[in-house]
Amino acid sequence: MTAVRSNTVDSVVRSTAKRTPDRTALRYADRTWSYAELDAAVTTAAAVLTGHGLRTGDRVASFGHNSDAYLIGFLGCARAGLVHVPVNQNLTGDDLAYIVEQSGSALVLADPDLAPRLPGGLPVRPLRDADDSLLAELRTPRDFTPERQPGTEDLVQLLYTSGTTAQPKGAMMTHRAFVHEYVSAITALDLSESDRPLHSLPLYHSAQMHVFLLPYLAVGAENTILDGPDAEKIFDLVEAGRADSLFAPPTVWIGLSNHPDFATRDLGGLRKAYYGASIMPVPVLEKLRERLPELGFYNCFGQSEIGPLATVLRPDEHEGRMDSCGRPVLFVEAKVVDEDGKEVADGTAGEVVYRSPQLCEGYWDKPEESEEAFRDGWFRSGDLAVRDAQGYFTVVDRVKDVINSGGVLVASRQVEDALYTHPAVAETAVIGLPDERWIEAVTAVVVAHGEVTEAELIDHAREKLAHFKAPKKILFVDELPRNASGKILKRELRDRFASA
Repeated sequence: MTAVRSNTVDSVVRSTAKRTPDRTALRYADRTWSYAELDAAVTTAAAVLTGHGLRTGDRVASFGHNSDAYLIGFLGCARAGLVHVPVNQNLTGDDLAYIVEQSGSALVLADPDLAPRLPGGLPVRPLRDADDSLLAELRTPRDFTPERQPGTEDLVQLLYTSGTTAQPKGAMMTHRAFVHEYVSAITALDLSESDRPLHSLPLYHSAQMHVFLLPYLAVGAENTILDGPDAEKIFDLVEAGRADSLFAPPTVWIGLSNHPDFATRDLGGLRKAYYGASIMPVPVLEKLRERLPELGFYNCFGQSEIGPLATVLRPDEHEGRMDSCGRPVLFVEAKVVDEDGKEVADGTAGEVVYRSPQLCEGYWDKPEESEEAFRDGWFRSGDLAVRDAQGYFTVVDRVKDVINSGGVLVASRQVEDALYTHPAVAETAVIGLPDERWIEAVTAVVVAHGEVTEAELIDHAREKLAHFKAPKKILFVDELPRNASGKILKRELRDRFASA
């Protein structure tokens, strides 16, 4: 592998600003930033942050909605040698306090409407919407010289994992890891200066920030940040020629495809569609491809600990392998192993493990968890997958989500795909619930679209699956619990319905 030398995260913007200073870098609300203006704002932000007495390596939590100020705050931390700690804007109480306190954050950048949720005793600087906000300070450019130039091996961010099974862990990400990941993303996803990407998913989540926004800034594209994945705004921007590239998890693509205007709006200007963060149901992907046959779909797979992009299935690779997550990207090695860490034969299910310069350095202040995750020089992903003879990976399930039904292992994804072919299933998550006869009973939690009965859905599944794989029970809910990336929290469903 060719190493990426001497680059830091903030130098991505600086390099593009030198190359195309007057080109539009970013739009948010009624504000527009050229690359030169954005680079100058990052320098000023670094000066403002160090004005709080922060030193190299200090942690700065960021608790805000999507905005230009959020991005500049992160890049300002990178330029100042500080460690940025993105915090899910939906957190409250103990969950919020845990991340701020466990990271040892010395300052919190917060949107004013979120700041009251923060635990007391920490200095807080408004990100925007206040006279003393970081955004307001950017009106007066400042010079900045760091006490020590950040190096490629310095930490730049703590990415707290989703916490689907336990308390979240802070993956320690270096400048080196991210810059390598940006090159992998640009190469695998065909990111280009001529693209007009929309960024509507949370910037505190690694996928939107590090697979798309920063790599797109590296190539010099014109970026638009939205507050969230609002279907009407997305449709309007595509029709107006302001957007031709969009990343969204399957839950958002499902929402867009079910929107009443999806069939009638002129969405032909959308050229690149990226999906990831959780498994895309094949029936949903087929529906999207049928409606927009010229749209190129890319499946992006990975996890926070690897920056987060690990594998990609490109548009020309979908035929015949719609359920695959593709092959490893440029700077990632991957293999499938058994419980003892021995590589298994192609076509055999096992855990995916990674080796890559994109990987984190371990988990912040959690040496035992770090040692457990990195064994024999490889990172244990927790994902159960199969690799075929051509090197394509297909994720079967999370290791902890496989269902033991009567001594036979059932992958929840296969059952979910079968249920998604029924027109009344808007969303579903399949889990195993304790059962005296079956050990774990295959159970489908369903958000219905229209009228449907439990018996109808069980019969539908039995038409497509072996009977032992079909759900023994259907539970109807109004919505499914999710984390910041859109992943369904099956642990919460198992806890909620344990005695159902």
